[in-house]
Amino acid sequence: MYQIKTYNAIAQAGLDRFTSDYQLNQTDDPDAYLIRSVDLTHQPLPATLKVIARAGAGVNNIPIAAATKNGTAVFNTPGSNANAVKELVIALLIVASRNLIEAANYSARHTEADVSQRTEHDKTKFNGTELYGKTLAVVGLGHVGVLVANAALALGMNVVGYDPYLSANAAWNISKQVQRAATLPMAVKDADYVTVHVPKSAATLNLIGAPELAAMPAKVQLFNYARSGIVDNSAVLAAIKTGQVAHYYTDFGEPSLANQAQVTVTPHIGGSTIEAEVNGATAAAQAIMTYLETGNVQDAINLPNLSVPFNAANRFTIIHQNVPNMVSQITATLAAAGLNIASMANAAKQQTAYTIIDIDALDHTRSQHLITTLNQIPAVDRVRLLKRPY
Repeated sequence: MYQIKTYNAIAQAGLDRFTSDYQLNQTDDPDAYLIRSVDLTHQPLPATLKVIARAGAGVNNIPIAAATKNGTAVFNTPGSNANAVKELVIALLIVASRNLIEAANYSARHTEADVSQRTEHDKTKFNGTELYGKTLAVVGLGHVGVLVANAALALGMNVVGYDPYLSANAAWNISKQVQRAATLPMAVKDADYVTVHVPKSAATLNLIGAPELAAMPAKVQLFNYARSGIVDNSAVLAAIKTGQVAHYYTDFGEPSLANQAQVTVTPHIGGSTIEAEVNGATAAAQAIMTYLETGNVQDAINLPNLSVPFNAANRFTIIHQNVPNMVSQITATLAAAGLNIASMANAAKQQTAYTIIDIDALDHTRSQHLITTLNQIPAVDRVRLLKRPY
């Protein structure tokens, strides 16, 4: 029986994915965490914890290094909320172009008897523009950026994309009509609107700052529905004062952005739809079950991809440091126990390596001895023994 501990409100459709081999929230020392936004960075991880799966894309709330040292695989669900974020950004593009927030606020303030005459007289204050024929720069062409770019094309916009790390899978999904820019300044130089969709990392911190804003045309409208810190808010506020930025829309508030007429802050709702929560929860639940039952890894944050058909009766999975002589130490330990290896696979991701070894014949006494012996190898973080599911 596998034990799962959940944090936050996890969509029931995701919880329903777990079979009768799983129990939910019966212990504080579980095999897996299924989480959304809970901050684990200052919490000790139990020794029993084999996997953390986040029903969402960002993993800044998970202590990756500590999890790896604990022998805990970390998964997220990139793309599960991509459509939700895309739809919000497209909605805000329309809101921005037609001055809808200002117009609605005006109507809310004027409800007197002569409202019809007043609004007829004043409505020209809210004249907007059409998106058709305008230029949108999309910075980051991952799960969300691709969808935004293609949707903007469907609205008749000219779309310029920039992503130096564009993956092959994403490239397949981008319309050929999206123009590719070689540099960030080239992407934004003619943009009426700029939207940012990159993951947060050391390389993307303050990706949009004073130099990048200066490269944009005056009166540009800027959107940050990626992560806090990717746009330098102080630089944006300075650019608003000079007229370089007409309006800034973001999902990530901070005190400096409060009560700014040309800043619209939404309360971190980019991925907050019922559908996105279901998508994230079901994908996270599936990642947990696949890893616990087979040891196979696909798109983990801290482990390499490694998927091997589970044909033998027994499987050792070993998370260890990516240092010389590890595989030979592991296989020598098995050989000393008189075991024949049916199949073996190994892969590495930066400083961490992962090894899967399948063995046909293995009795209980030798299995416990091997787990203890393999765990005693200094560079090993976790050893698991799995039985083939039938």
